[in-house]
Amino acid sequence: MLEQRIQQQFIDSADLKYQWAQSLARPVAEAAQALLACVTGGGKVLLCGNGASGALAQYMAALMVGGLERPRPELPALALGTDAATLTAVARRGEYADAFAAQVRALGNAGDVLLVLTSNGNSVNLVRAAQAAHEREMSVIALTGRGGGELGHMLRDTDVHVCVPHERTPRIHEAHQLVLHCLCDGLDLQLLGDEETPS
Repeated sequence: MLEQRIQQQFIDSADLKYQWAQSLARPVAEAAQALLACVTGGGKVLLCGNGASGALAQYMAALMVGGLERPRPELPALALGTDAATLTAVARRGEYADAFAAQVRALGNAGDVLLVLTSNGNSVNLVRAAQAAHEREMSVIALTGRGGGELGHMLRDTDVHVCVPHERTPRIHEAHQLVLHCLCDGLDLQLLGDEETPS
């Protein structure tokens, strides 16, 4: 019974990704182009998320600095909220919900990108981070699910929304990780040209 359930998890995840490939390809390509414009224009990428999405934000920052599969120069990226001293200092002087936004205001500049990962788009601290990015004339790339929530509704024409059309958090996180791999591969393709890579 357990093995059958595990097999079904693999099948469900693969089926859903196959279904989403066509609808998500365009916004993911737009996100890759936005990241390219940022890093080639002297900007940096700030990333944030809560819980598992925060771990994915750290993972993406690591991929941008350290690379995915091909050797290339380091790209400037920083996951917010990883420094406990900064996070608690900001929370101490106000609301925890402003912790990411404070870091965006401190570190963000026009031309930078804020990449936000969230399964539902309704977390106040992430919405405020996106608002702070807009105040800094940064563009926002939002990886969401469940319709995008409040974050999806506040995005501008200059932002990119990659919304996984699903309700279950594990499936959304799985798709987000694949999207991050696609973004890194897209950056490598645009920076280094085409190269045969193992599947």
